[in-house]
Amino acid sequence: ARCAQSLAAGAHPVVVAPQTAELHYGLQRRIDDGSVKWVREAFADEHLFRLGRPEVGGVVDAVFVTTSASREQLGPHISSLCKRNRIPVNVVDAPHLCTFSLLSVHADGPLQIGVTTNGRGCKLASRIRREIASSLPPNLGAACQRFGEARRRIQQHDTNDDDDNKAGSSGETATLGDLDDSVDQSALFNKLVTEEEEQHVRNRRMRWLSQVCEYWPLKKLASVADHDVDRLLEAYAADKSRGDGHGNISPNPSSSNSRPKGRIILAGSGPGHPDLLTRATYNAIQTADVILADKLVPSGVLDLIPRRTPVEIARKFPGNAEQAQDELLAAALAAAEAGKTVLRLKQGDPFIYGRGGEELAHFRAHGFDAPGAVVVLPGVTSALSAPLFAAIPATQRDVADQVLICTGTGKKGKPPAPPEYVPSRTVVFLMALHRIVGL
Repeated sequence: ARCAQSLAAGAHPVVVAPQTAELHYGLQRRIDDGSVKWVREAFADEHLFRLGRPEVGGVVDAVFVTTSASREQLGPHISSLCKRNRIPVNVVDAPHLCTFSLLSVHADGPLQIGVTTNGRGCKLASRIRREIASSLPPNLGAACQRFGEARRRIQQHDTNDDDDNKAGSSGETATLGDLDDSVDQSALFNKLVTEEEEQHVRNRRMRWLSQVCEYWPLKKLASVADHDVDRLLEAYAADKSRGDGHGNISPNPSSSNSRPKGRIILAGSGPGHPDLLTRATYNAIQTADVILADKLVPSGVLDLIPRRTPVEIARKFPGNAEQAQDELLAAALAAAEAGKTVLRLKQGDPFIYGRGGEELAHFRAHGFDAPGAVVVLPGVTSALSAPLFAAIPATQRDVADQVLICTGTGKKGKPPAPPEYVPSRTVVFLMALHRIVGL
């Protein structure tokens, strides 16, 4: 990890270890491909002063001590030597010998989030970093890139205005640099200014971008596309982005003919009873704009759908199954293209003989391949819940150590080949009543 982070920062790592040392395979691979240099010697003090960059006289920029000897004499010695010469040093598993520590980093384009426990628990830092990253909306890194470009273009716009007007001002001015990475707004932004003061009007307009970054919901920021930024900047250039006249804004980009895509949710409704729905599926039922349900979804689940929500039930019957499936797929794509949230509601689990995998591939092939464009929610499959309700354990020690789930109806109604008999295996057949004799 230390080597990878150093390379990512543009450094040129040098490993000092004897020829007989056993190196990690990842480190050895980087040595073999030339990205890391290996000095095959035992550590000597002089290494700190001759293995660095020529422009700093050979003094190294930082030192990592990673061997088990770090807890014995070598670690304290190197740490003391580095401290005397003001060289940053990190000694593994010895926080008291370190002058810096590494962060557990989440990187998404220009967005970087680092977590450290200052040597008290690296695994805990990694877990905290994962928890933080999982709570962020997808595409937030791309949003940082877009708003960084917006910041640059606003600076360029105001610079061009200065060049055109050649009008200096002796009053206070605010730059976007003052707003960047700042939580608190300066008192300058809260001054009462008049429309006639051009520089103060510009300061108010600058406040607009600050408030966009500070007050818009993260999900809204992450959903902003390039054309949204273009429209916002056009409004800025025309001095129309003043909200209610006091520098406030609405968290909705200006309308246009280009509507952002919605999303599609593939969800399983479980074995039938509403109490056995997952909370995620229940929330999807309550919040979806359009619901497309299979005919097997029971009425108890359908009764949970709000009256305001349009519902379409698959018109599947013998001889029409494929056409009905195509109709549902087309309806889902049309609604999602119109910016709506579409819930494709299935019985059981969508990936257990529910054609969920086929539908996911279809939606991705038709443009819904971005992260979060299609969400799959699991459901309780009858293959496991039906034996449970019948008090039949699908697995039990010394009786059944494996479970096999099979379909009783193949594609286009063809019967499948039954599996071979294994005494210690429970076999569950779904959609098999009309094929039970053959099985």
